[in-house]
Amino acid sequence: MRPLPSRAVVSCTLAVALGAGACRTKDPSITGPFVDAFDRTELGPTWNNTGADYRIAEGRLNVSKAYNHPAWLRRKLPADVVIEVDALSKSAAGDLKLELFGDGESFDTDKGSYVSSGYVMILGGWNNSLSVICRNNEHDDGRKAERRDFRVEPGRTYHWTITRRGGQMDWKIDGRPFLAWNDPVPLSGSGHEYLAVNNWESDVYFDNLKIAPASPPAGR
Repeated sequence: MRPLPSRAVVSCTLAVALGAGACRTKDPSITGPFVDAFDRTELGPTWNNTGADYRIAEGRLNVSKAYNHPAWLRRKLPADVVIEVDALSKSAAGDLKLELFGDGESFDTDKGSYVSSGYVMILGGWNNSLSVICRNNEHDDGRKAERRDFRVEPGRTYHWTITRRGGQMDWKIDGRPFLAWNDPVPLSGSGHEYLAVNNWESDVYFDNLKIAPASPPAGR
């Protein structure tokens, strides 16, 4: 097998051309409620692990030291969606991360600056100093909404609720508004249909993932 080229992000389309793997192209769309409670022993074929040690531990999805190798859910997201998940970090660094509306394939190959194919939601990132909504790039002008007054408590479970309608993204933690941002050019369509759990170094757990089409706003 030929080595992958040195670049920050590689899609599995390129990986196939290089003999490094295979891609699934006919993933089903989520048209009603989808639930993953991780009540099994292995991650399984519903997820595309791009190369990290994702495992099921204590009935939850666990990973550490993934270095931006996401586990992509092999289900296409509705354009307007509500996503709920329980997230916990056992590390003082916090750093809980999801990707939304990405390509279902991409990952970082060299521990360099990560440019996502979608949006990135990070709770307590950068050594538990910053929480952000990012569009593609996790740094500089890719950060679209942020706050520095929140610290992830090791061992505490946080319930996330993320809603997107059109370009409006609203993120709640434990039922309370946390961050919001309206994208004037929303990521959608081919290349922007998938959700991923992602991680840098911290020891993190995810559970009770629920995804459903978002209902229209009141009055529509």
